[in-house]
Amino acid sequence: MFSKILIANRGEIAVRIIRACNDLNIQSVAIYSRADREGLAVKMASEAHEISEDPLSGYLDADKIIEMAKFTGAEAIHPGYGFLSENADFARKVTEAGLVWIGPSSEVIAKMGDKNAARELMRKNGIPIVPGTEPLNKESMHTIKLYAQKMGYPVILKASSGGGGRGIRVIWNESELEDGFNACKREAKAFFKNDDVFMEKYIENPKHIEFQILADNYGNTIHLLERDCSIQRRHQKLVEIAPSPSINKDLRRQMGVVAVAAAKAVGYSNAGTIEFLVDEDNRFYFMEMNTRIQVEHGVTEEITGYDLIGRQIRIASGEILDIAQSDVVGVGYAIEVRINAEDACNDFVPSPGKITAYYPALGPFVRVDSCVYKDFVIPPYYDSMVAKLIVRGSSYALAVRKLRRALHEFDIRGVHTTLPFLRNICDDRAFRRGYFDTSYIEKKLPELMPEISHDPSDLVAAIVVALAARTGM
Repeated sequence: MFSKILIANRGEIAVRIIRACNDLNIQSVAIYSRADREGLAVKMASEAHEISEDPLSGYLDADKIIEMAKFTGAEAIHPGYGFLSENADFARKVTEAGLVWIGPSSEVIAKMGDKNAARELMRKNGIPIVPGTEPLNKESMHTIKLYAQKMGYPVILKASSGGGGRGIRVIWNESELEDGFNACKREAKAFFKNDDVFMEKYIENPKHIEFQILADNYGNTIHLLERDCSIQRRHQKLVEIAPSPSINKDLRRQMGVVAVAAAKAVGYSNAGTIEFLVDEDNRFYFMEMNTRIQVEHGVTEEITGYDLIGRQIRIASGEILDIAQSDVVGVGYAIEVRINAEDACNDFVPSPGKITAYYPALGPFVRVDSCVYKDFVIPPYYDSMVAKLIVRGSSYALAVRKLRRALHEFDIRGVHTTLPFLRNICDDRAFRRGYFDTSYIEKKLPELMPEISHDPSDLVAAIVVALAARTGM
């Protein structure tokens, strides 16, 4: 087992990894930008080091991170999610430097990071995929239009190296195709430095179901059941549920077998996620594989009892996976909501600033994974998520009631948050009954919108944001 691990990340996931290290009696090294110097991870880690004055460059500088790991005596690097977590070059450099990468190999990351290569690999191994094309960048617009006509509208354009909801455009008719293709290329280039774009048949109103994979370095591979991530806004997940309230035992078994086969096909090790789209007739299609820990891993932990971050570390240290598929039994239902510092009434614009009061929900089977505290100033440079609220109940109905109670207990002041919006979701009849798909938010947005807040602390938050931007905090 490792004695010290460097965490190449920030915020909530850095805090979560530090806690897993503490549970395993491993020292943790946090890195931080100048803007993150008061972050909770910095205060909790065994040691913390500033990696950059710039808010972003340090978290994206592979060479500097590896240099810091060697300087501190860390033996391994955990990338968390986001930033460099799915960067094959970073993973390769880590191992070439004589350190351990806590995740799959750089070769696997590269294969699964290219959506087209992943689709082709799955097709060759008999995994059902959505009908689609190879990258279209070298094709004429006339040819691209012919592909779309053959598939039948609507179609969806995707960045080959995409993820996190970026580089995606749904095209409903031919008049939208050229502008949508060019916009998708621009976004892909900006976010992933690769403007390759491919096309798939757009599955209307599917469910987004993902299976959690765990595999060791010796070929032992299992799944830890599924999560329903259908409730999304602009392809960004808002609510995650384990197991899915709309998947029956037979479909769960079929999808689980396929998910494990997909992971074995690529020679996967460590924790990962196989993502599927499920249509109205319960036909399922491979969508992509995430080669990292997911934001929503906590709901799987709650129903299975397995610490996924801890397992990542143990597998990377060389342990044999001591869990058989027959050992995995889900207990009850767990629901996670992502609480973001955003103003839902103003098109969900980010709301950084000083938290003047912070009262997280408590009680039986209620968990809060967070990186903020009273008087913490949320920087304007990063993802807006400030906390994840996770509840568990013996039934889906009980889990929803517990979530409703916890959301009404939870209070964050000084900045706008999505708490009122999430409370309205929890009160919605369709959500309470488990009747939703990826179109849920789009269809129900007007009735889910909260009333406009008149909290006087909003003015204070706005002033803090303005000062931070002006001073380059």
